[in-house]
Amino acid sequence: MTSIFSCLHAVIDGRVQGVGFRMFVLEKARSLQLTGRVRNTISGQVEVTAEGPRSQLETLLEDLYRGPRGSWVESVQQEWLPASGEYDSFEVSRTV
Repeated sequence: MTSIFSCLHAVIDGRVQGVGFRMFVLEKARSLQLTGRVRNTISGQVEVTAEGPRSQLETLLEDLYRGPRGSWVESVQQEWLPASGEYDSFEVSRTV
């Protein structure tokens, strides 16, 4: 199953905390039927790890560049990895 899936790891910089960014990502990822997590970092970024079909992940990546109303995305650092298959759903995790 995981062989046809990919993993997108992204770190978003800008005005991304306190503007509903994690809920925005949660809604988008779930609508795309992706698994993984989104969380704030103590340095003021948002970190996303998402797994699923590459085309769905690319759609999520486009959403990360846009962000929710009230946010301002300065940059998105992205890394493509093999899917681990460790996630059962998409969730908001604790800040790291």
